[in-house]
Amino acid sequence: MNRLIRGAAAAAVVALALTGCSSASDTADDAPSGDGAFPVSIDSALGTAEIPEKPERIVSIGWGTPDIVVALGETPVAIEEDTWAGDDDGILPWLRDAIEENGDTVPETFSVYPEIDMDAVISADPDVILAPQSGLTQDQYDILSELAPTVAYPDAAWQTDWKTQISTVATALGRADDADTLIGDIDDQLAAAASEHPEFDGVSFAYVYAGKPGELSVYLDGDPRVDLLTALGFELDPAVADLAPDEGTFTATLGIENADMLDDVDVLFTWYNSDDEKASVVDQELWQQIPAVQQGAVVEFISNRELGMATSVLTPLSVPWALNEYLPLISEGVSHVDG
Repeated sequence: MNRLIRGAAAAAVVALALTGCSSASDTADDAPSGDGAFPVSIDSALGTAEIPEKPERIVSIGWGTPDIVVALGETPVAIEEDTWAGDDDGILPWLRDAIEENGDTVPETFSVYPEIDMDAVISADPDVILAPQSGLTQDQYDILSELAPTVAYPDAAWQTDWKTQISTVATALGRADDADTLIGDIDDQLAAAASEHPEFDGVSFAYVYAGKPGELSVYLDGDPRVDLLTALGFELDPAVADLAPDEGTFTATLGIENADMLDDVDVLFTWYNSDDEKASVVDQELWQQIPAVQQGAVVEFISNRELGMATSVLTPLSVPWALNEYLPLISEGVSHVDG
């Protein structure tokens, strides 16, 4: 998109934005195909992105995508800030390390909640906007597409598996042939870790969050947290394996009254924002009755947001960063499995 067209689009976007818009699993086989030649066309649940030439100015919204862009040899000009686990600039440590090692400039960050900072996106002057693992709404997609070709998720918000995400980003950058290499490298690292920890093999698990009073949310197959553990040899417990996600999320909300669904889980994975949040969870009688909790077979993050985020995405940068710290925690939890 040339700058004159982009300027006109920006004016339209500002007008549209004033009307208001709220913020918000496929497999790799469903990823778009491409041989690196442009133009590239990528379908998504929200529309089709027509990318006429190799993008030079890349903007990212959502989780994990900046890592993939950098692993492919590019650096975004602007990305969604990570206000949960990022540093003072909203940048995750493994991403900052990789960019600085490449000698590139760390991208600008912008907010997306409660609304996307459209002025910041406009200022970034994007050639492409990548959001394959995000919560974009249709209104937001339509606005962003006036600025630059926008690649959204293939099926549902926050439900793009990590292999499809890598393939989608690689295709958008004209590097489709490199996707298999990145995916293979991650598979190899996880397979090596599984081989080093045979005690993980066949152990059943559930990954939950119970930090909201009365709620019990379960992460599902296709979510990177779950995919990481199954790649290490664990088996998602059958009681939760077939649950459907809440709309627009990557979890199924059961409520703490359904904690008995976890009675046969060998190891329980969970996280807390703080010690106070943990105290509020573990004080609940129904939580205390979960067998894995009683045995101490719990792997938990408390205030370690960087590791929590590193295990919430499966990217070429996050996986090696996470494994050294995560594997000992997992081994400790597994050591408490009864029998």
